[in-house]
Amino acid sequence: MTNNKWQIRAGVIRKRDSIPSNIRRAKDRMIAERLTGMKEYIDADSVMLFASFRSEVNTLPIIEDALRGNKKVVLPKVDRERKELELYLIKSVNELTPGYMGIPEPAVTGERKFLPGEIDFIMVPGLAFDENGGRLGYGGGYYDRLLGGLKKMPQTVAIAYEEQIVDDVPVSGHDIRVDAVVTDRRIIKTAGDE
Repeated sequence: MTNNKWQIRAGVIRKRDSIPSNIRRAKDRMIAERLTGMKEYIDADSVMLFASFRSEVNTLPIIEDALRGNKKVVLPKVDRERKELELYLIKSVNELTPGYMGIPEPAVTGERKFLPGEIDFIMVPGLAFDENGGRLGYGGGYYDRLLGGLKKMPQTVAIAYEEQIVDDVPVSGHDIRVDAVVTDRRIIKTAGDE
């Protein structure tokens, strides 16, 4: 299965990297509009988002929308020693600085630490997704550990270009499925972990 995962990762990165910048900007806009129009997002008081890097869907407009909407906006910071995500409340995108692997992370102090169990809506990153909520991440397992440790599962929504949707993502027992995938063409409501 590991070999297959790496093949899917390589193929999807190649496709995602090859999207022309003008088309990418239009797709980013459509994805942001779809996600911020979802009832689950609108109704959420606290949202965990992530700052995009490389050729991922641009998440900055989504983060800014949540801040404007007076939501509690939480972003992850990688704790490499403990191999887990620490969550911090941000008040501005200016509080983000390059962190683990160059990914923008909150550069805020401990009093802004946020407990995962208090989050209503989590936007989940990933490389490839299928229509059943299967998610292939970057291989670190950070999100699976975070989500797997929650007593009450919040709404989990992934964002992706249509090019990142594959027929079948190989999933193991510890892999957490997402409730929906928002692309530039549609919102895929999945069975999630139900």
